Amino acid sequence: MTTDTLSYVREESLVEKLVRSKLFWVCFFVLTFSYPIYRSYNRVLPPELPRLGKVPEFTLTNEFGKPFGSKDLQGRIYMASFMFTSCPTTCPGLIERMKVAQKRLKGLGQKAALLSITVDPITDTPEVLNKYARKNKANPYVWHFLTGTRSELKDLLVDGFKVPMGDKEPVEGVVGSETVTLMDIAHTEKLVLVDEEGMIRGYYSTDKMGMDKLMIDVGLLVNRPNKKETI
Repeated sequence: MTTDTLSYVREESLVEKLVRSKLFWVCFFVLTFSYPIYRSYNRVLPPELPRLGKVPEFTLTNEFGKPFGSKDLQGRIYMASFMFTSCPTTCPGLIERMKVAQKRLKGLGQKAALLSITVDPITDTPEVLNKYARKNKANPYVWHFLTGTRSELKDLLVDGFKVPMGDKEPVEGVVGSETVTLMDIAHTEKLVLVDEEGMIRGYYSTDKMGMDKLMIDVGLLVNRPNKKETI
């Protein structure tokens, strides 16, 4: 008996045959790269944001004493907040949330803007708003502080943005260990999201959940495939 007759030829396994097959690798790469493309074309998009009314055209005065309004915001998504610089209650926290929003919108350039509209035009002159904006490190190309006459502001807030604007009234507050009387103006703490066509798309609280939802919705508006929508 020779060594040739004792030799053993091991049969290749199925896995080995597949690995050695060019057809296998062609199919592998086709499937690997085509599946993500298939998913991108067939993914379920989030529902369209509601249209809650159109903000009428307006012109106010910015912190530099220059006219600023809806024409300057054409083609830009913006979020509007309502405040006054001497606010003793909610405004400091609101401004902090706007500062966070400014950072998170940094990558959008001129596609998005922030508005802070005062509800106390007698106190909040352009000069006062300018100092307040600089104190809070507002980027003047993105974050605009606006004032106007009381009647202009009330018409815009109540009839345009559909938010309340009250009168200046005394309220009691605690400073240190003393109870003092402070002047407050009732106004909404919510942020209003407006698209590039002037349509209101949502009202958002300023807690973490509300801010996260707002940023997601800004992204949906910026990236939506069809910019021209029927109303």
